[in-house]
Amino acid sequence: MSPMPSITRLRGAEVAPFLDDVARLRIAVFRDWPYLYEGDPGYERDYLAAYAASPDSVFVLARTGEAVVGASTGLPLLDDAEPFRRPFEAAGEDPAAVFYFGESVLLPQYRGRGIGHAFFDAREAHARSLARFAATAFCAVDRDLPDPRCPPDYRPNDAFWHKRGYARRPGMTMRLRWNEPGRGELEHALTFWTRPLEPRA
Repeated sequence: MSPMPSITRLRGAEVAPFLDDVARLRIAVFRDWPYLYEGDPGYERDYLAAYAASPDSVFVLARTGEAVVGASTGLPLLDDAEPFRRPFEAAGEDPAAVFYFGESVLLPQYRGRGIGHAFFDAREAHARSLARFAATAFCAVDRDLPDPRCPPDYRPNDAFWHKRGYARRPGMTMRLRWNEPGRGELEHALTFWTRPLEPRA
């Protein structure tokens, strides 16, 4: 079994040295179902620039020695690009009150060992420490099933997210374009999940 990674939480400017590591993991992990993302280094640079620029962003890294084997990210929703804010504005919710979770990516050999919970715990604690957010949120790609590209042993994360207190928000959906292997650039729908952020005890 692979060694258990250590978990490190970094904030703001501290994340800058790890942008390439997160980009590499996003490209590797999101190539699989359900995202089917054919990595684009140029897009990765533009996307992750928001995290490097935000003083309140967070990277939670899983490392074995110096190797980054997993990463989980977040930043104030107002510090992210406009398409991420638009569904909240359309629903009459204040984006300034939302801390957005970008992604959790972890190499397959380290899954099933509680690291996903550690990622959520650390990001929620970071958002809570900033003392100005009423909710945390993330989005997930929508896929129509059955789909022949879906692996037979695929297990969606919905049950895990529900146990963490998150609720899917039908209608709060944004659309992003990315390349799928063998299919080129396509538009994809991603629906938000949200959870009220309780104050520190």
